Amino acid sequence: MGVTVADLQAFADAFNRHDAEAIVGFMTDDCVFEASAGADVCGTRYVGKQAVKAGFTDVWTTYPDARWSAPRHFVAGDRGVSEWTFSGTREDGTRVEVNGCDVFTFRDGKIAVKNSFRKNRPLLPAK
Repeated sequence: MGVTVADLQAFADAFNRHDAEAIVGFMTDDCVFEASAGADVCGTRYVGKQAVKAGFTDVWTTYPDARWSAPRHFVAGDRGVSEWTFSGTREDGTRVEVNGCDVFTFRDGKIAVKNSFRKNRPLLPAK
């Protein structure tokens, strides 16, 4: 069976719980996460479940209240997309709120690649 919109919603729910174990449970053993930021043209690339978990944990460390709201998903064969609004607050109180999306590649009913993109908006001042 392939990945469904319901699977992508459950994946998004795990992100909002900051549940790295649940997240990588949706992914292949050789999964790839290409973050929206990083020095390389693809952002920062994490390969394999342990590295991918570390990449997600870095986001939650930087933004302890990280949230992906109003997710919208679609699946077309072995590809899919999730659109969302990301928000989070850094330790110094500055905030981010941006629209973004993940472009997925599926294999054997799991997520093989999660390629993230988001708008490049300046940090918002602390409240």
